[in-house]
Amino acid sequence: MHPLKTLLDHRHESNLKGIVSICTASPMVIEACFDYYKNIQSPLIIEATANQVNQEGGYTGMKPQDYVDFVYKMAKENNFPLDRLFLGGDHLGPLTWSKLNASDAMNKAEVLVHDFVLAGFTKIHLDTSMHLADDGKELLTETIAERGIRLMKVCENAYVKRLEIYPNSPMPVYIIGSEVPIPGGAQEVEEGLEVTKVNDFKHTVEVYYDLMKKEGLESVFERVLAVVVQPGVEFSDASVHEYNPIKAKDLVDSLKDYPTIVFEGHSTDYQTKFGLRNMINDNISILKVGPALTFALREGLFALAHIEEAWVDVSKQSHFIELLESIMLENPSNWSKHYHGNDHDLWIKRKYSFSDRSRYYMPDHRIEDSIKTLFENTKDVPYSLLSQYMPIQYRKVREGVLPYSPVSWVKDVVCEVLSDYIYAVEKAD
Repeated sequence: MHPLKTLLDHRHESNLKGIVSICTASPMVIEACFDYYKNIQSPLIIEATANQVNQEGGYTGMKPQDYVDFVYKMAKENNFPLDRLFLGGDHLGPLTWSKLNASDAMNKAEVLVHDFVLAGFTKIHLDTSMHLADDGKELLTETIAERGIRLMKVCENAYVKRLEIYPNSPMPVYIIGSEVPIPGGAQEVEEGLEVTKVNDFKHTVEVYYDLMKKEGLESVFERVLAVVVQPGVEFSDASVHEYNPIKAKDLVDSLKDYPTIVFEGHSTDYQTKFGLRNMINDNISILKVGPALTFALREGLFALAHIEEAWVDVSKQSHFIELLESIMLENPSNWSKHYHGNDHDLWIKRKYSFSDRSRYYMPDHRIEDSIKTLFENTKDVPYSLLSQYMPIQYRKVREGVLPYSPVSWVKDVVCEVLSDYIYAVEKAD
């Protein structure tokens, strides 16, 4: 059985009550994860979405095998044990091709999931919940499940092919569910955000089980790790909808009827560590995090840029903040449909939105060169400036926890977010 399945099945007898799934393609975030996870016992799960990575390259320019090679190379460079590293595919399905008719979109989705499993991704979130171009107004759970099971069969066949090359590869485990929040967060959080209805959750599980049994995949149901639900958490540009255990109680209680399954919580970004712990206590045992980590990375880089402004002659500065703004204005396609308001509103959101659309621009070679200059310019700044703009990292440097290195300071801002998640899974009641 897959190690993650074994871990979750025994979570009530373990000090590890759940797992964190990190969805990112940012090299610095991934390096921060390697740094942080070296000192803890939890497995490290890193995921790529279908928008980031697909057979056409995604917005990162990486195909599934490229992403595997990229992460594994970084793991080896950071001396991270590969047996503690698991890769996941998030929102795998026709999402990227939703403007196409169902036939064409699903054909592309089949190639997508095949390539992910063949490359070595083993935590597979099958997401077929989106309307395709020729779908009617109502998308039935039965249709969603039929499409998901169609992709599951492709995954199973791809796994057989992988075994021929890598005989010790673990079997894939699956995440299902039709109530999936928008990748990257909602544009606005409604006051009355609804928790998934118990009947809807049960109907999803039962429809999947019945169709899988009909398709001869009954044994594969044992590898359905979790169901994605909406437990009442979400974030937007400037607000966070906090987890409320009372509102989620009926949904949480219904899970007792399915002892082999847990809930996976998407959009848990920006929850407090206590909110995350409450979710873990309520068997929302897989916590997904993504934008909160790249948001923290941007925060660290902005803080360092302000230190640079105070320390370095303007002619030699990286001008990182200004450059990021100009490149986002130069190519607005990754934020213009997500940010709304007047010019000042948009200026604020491009820099500070919780949705963090700026992460799409970090791979630009001009941004990368600017960050290198920023790190070089701040390698000898005085304690006083570090204290002013990065007080947590200043304290850690003084205590000998962090080296005197701008790269380490920025990565540590990301680690501070990770620490909330590990607090939740390791110290749950």
